[in-house]
Amino acid sequence: MHEATLSRRAVLAVAMSGLALCAGPALAADPLKVAFVYTTPIGDFGYSYQHHLSAEAVRKEFGDKVKVTEVENVAEGPDAERVIGDLAAGGNKLIFTTSFGYMNPVLNVAKQFPGVMFEQATGYKTAANVANYNIRFYEGRYVTGMLAGKATKTNTVGYVASFPIPEVVMGINAAYLAAKKVNPNVKFKVVWVNTWFDPGKESDAARALIDQGADVLLQHTASPAVVKTAAEKGVWAVGQSSDMAHFAPDNVLTSVANNWSPYVVSRVHAVLDGTWKTGSVWLGLKDGAITIPPINAKVSEDARKAVEAAVAEITAGKLHPFTGPIKKQGGSDWLKEGQTAPDGDLLGMNFYIQGLDGTLPK
Repeated sequence: MHEATLSRRAVLAVAMSGLALCAGPALAADPLKVAFVYTTPIGDFGYSYQHHLSAEAVRKEFGDKVKVTEVENVAEGPDAERVIGDLAAGGNKLIFTTSFGYMNPVLNVAKQFPGVMFEQATGYKTAANVANYNIRFYEGRYVTGMLAGKATKTNTVGYVASFPIPEVVMGINAAYLAAKKVNPNVKFKVVWVNTWFDPGKESDAARALIDQGADVLLQHTASPAVVKTAAEKGVWAVGQSSDMAHFAPDNVLTSVANNWSPYVVSRVHAVLDGTWKTGSVWLGLKDGAITIPPINAKVSEDARKAVEAAVAEITAGKLHPFTGPIKKQGGSDWLKEGQTAPDGDLLGMNFYIQGLDGTLPK
C-alpha cells in the first residue's frame, strides 16, 4: 500500500490534523491537498488501481506542489459521506470520488464545503462545486463483445455483472449487440454479484457461467478472479479496467482498460491556476480514456482485423455502438434505422435490448 493511502479508520485522524493545520491563514507555499476515494483496494489491479495510477500521475506532475491522499475500501452510502466529509474538513481542496454510489453523498458534503471542489467519476449529477467525469465504457464493451462473439465455440458468452446501474447495463447491451453482429447464434448469460469487488463471489459466478456452457467470460467487476477462473477452466476471458493479461496470459483475449490520468492531471492544473469550473464530460476511445490492450496472439487474424476496424471507426466517429434499428427486450421500438442513442438515454439505461434473456434486478 502506498504510504499516503489510508484505511477508513485513519481518515478521522487525518481530518483532525488537517483542521489544526488550517487553523491559521494558508501560506502561498502550502501544497494543494488532493484526495481520492475508492470502493475497493488499489491492489485489485482493476478499476481502483487505474485511479491510483492517476493519483501517481498527479504526484509525478506536481511534486511538492500537491499532497495526495488515497482512501480505499470505502463502502457506498453513509460510510462514504462520513469519509468524504472528513477529507473536506481535513483541508483537502480537490476530492476525486470514484464510484457511481458516491454521487449523492458527494452532493450532500459539497453543500457543507462550498470552498472544496469535488470530481465525481460516473453518475450524472453536478453542482457549483461538483463536476462529473465519465468514460464511455460501452465503446470498449462493444469491441470486446465482437471479439467474444468470434471466439466462442459454444455460442454462449458469460457476463459477471456488479450492479444494475446504467453504465453496467449499457455495457451488457453493447457487448451483446457486437457479439450478435458477428455471430447470429450467440447467447449471453448474466450473473449479478451485487458487488464491485469480491473475488470469491466473482469466481463462483464465473464457474456457474462455465457450467452453463459459457466458453468466453466478460465482466464488470474489479478483481482478476474472473480471468483467473477462466484460466483454471480453460476458457477465454476479457479483463476489466486494467490489462489483466499477466494474470492469465493464455486465456485473456484482451481487456477494456481505463486511463483516467490525463483528465485528473488537467483538473489539478485547473485548481492550481484558478480556472476550475464545474461541468460534465464523457470521454471515450477518441480521447484515449479507454484503450484496448494487445489482443491474444491465439486470436484469428479475421477477429483481430474486425476488432481493429471497430476501434478505428468508433475513434473516428464513424461508428456508434448503439445505432438502430434496436428494440427493447419486450419487442418495443427503441431506435429506428440509422438513429443513434442520445446520451441521456444511455445515462439512464434501465432495460435489456431484444435478444438478451433474463430480467434486470431491481
